Amino acid sequence: MELAEIRKYPVKSVSGRAVDSAVVEPWGLAGDRRWAVVDEIGDLHWVGEHPRLLSVVASATAEDGLLLDAPGLPQLKIPPATGESVPVGGFVELDTAVLADSDAHAWFSRLLGKPARLVWLDDPGRCAVPAANGGLPGDVVSFAGTAPILLTSRSSLRRLDDWILEGALERQEDPPGPLDMSRFRPNLVIDGAPPYAEDDWREIRIGSLAFRFTEHCDRCATTTYDPVTIEKGREPLRTLARHRRWNGLTWFGIRLVPRGRGELRVGDPVTVLA
Repeated sequence: MELAEIRKYPVKSVSGRAVDSAVVEPWGLAGDRRWAVVDEIGDLHWVGEHPRLLSVVASATAEDGLLLDAPGLPQLKIPPATGESVPVGGFVELDTAVLADSDAHAWFSRLLGKPARLVWLDDPGRCAVPAANGGLPGDVVSFAGTAPILLTSRSSLRRLDDWILEGALERQEDPPGPLDMSRFRPNLVIDGAPPYAEDDWREIRIGSLAFRFTEHCDRCATTTYDPVTIEKGREPLRTLARHRRWNGLTWFGIRLVPRGRGELRVGDPVTVLA
């Protein structure tokens, strides 16, 4: 088994980008989900309500700022966030974040057609992974939510594609094309494991770094949006509900906490430790 892809999402809920390597910090990949878009009272704007967020391409700048691109909007360079701390809601174990430059608020408000503000998580060390989601004392997380790292498997996606095709043929529908892994918004994608073998992993090593399993990843409506066209469909939730449903939810991927700091590279070997 090997690490086939590494993906970062500088802003929560916007599109991600593939990288060849990444530094791993206690709260996740360096630069991953340190920014988020909220409304005027601090509640999170998310893809299920605002799929246009998926059209945004965000890149970190060398000075800890942000470069934003989206169809129909001018490119915008955001300086490092130095605004006031404001209340935020919708984030586990987190109550405040730092306001970004006002130009960013105007840019996202224009994108979404309603008031929006961009905020920065200044210190991920103050945001704990909840015990209810597998967190232990000292586990911390960024705006990612309930775990620092999300891992998925190419073979699991291929099996899901097969199930989707089988269902379409049963319903006498046109055969669909394969799903893009970007629908599932993983940080790490592995290859070479049997389908859904990751369900049983409790500790793994990637390269020289160890990771501890915290929980399986339940899937929401975000996965039903095509990451290119931003059109909404019924897959993959319809098929996951048929083949991967328990406890009233559908599941794909696992969440992990890193056991140390270091660097990952595409091609690193993956070993199951427990």
